[in-house]
Amino acid sequence: MDTLTPLERSAQMRRVKSSDTKPERELRRIVWGLGYHYRKNRRDVTGNPDIAFVGRKRAIFLHGCFWHRHDCASGRRLPKSRLDFWKTKFERNVLRDEAVAIGLRQVGWRALVVWECELCDRSGVAQRIRKFLDA
Repeated sequence: MDTLTPLERSAQMRRVKSSDTKPERELRRIVWGLGYHYRKNRRDVTGNPDIAFVGRKRAIFLHGCFWHRHDCASGRRLPKSRLDFWKTKFERNVLRDEAVAIGLRQVGWRALVVWECELCDRSGVAQRIRKFLDA
């Protein structure tokens, strides 16, 4: 049973942004600070990556730990209501992430996943991105 009314739930879900979130802006600041030029949210690239380097055939995805089930405190947390619905949704998200990675590899692209919780360590993320892009 949901703890909110359908109207309250709808209003709450409308506030969840799908792009240009604070973590995405932070990730873009890191990439830009490294001196790389990129395109964001390219719909013509498999999976619509958050950051795409078309010439290098590289894509960076920023995954929210809760939505994409990272193995951290936020990713292990489950909603308190409608568990069947949420477990199915999370499983579909993970399967879609795997399908996107396979699809990108099939067309010659490489992908890097940055987890939202990793943004606390800016230098570590910057090092991973530089290594990924220069490989």
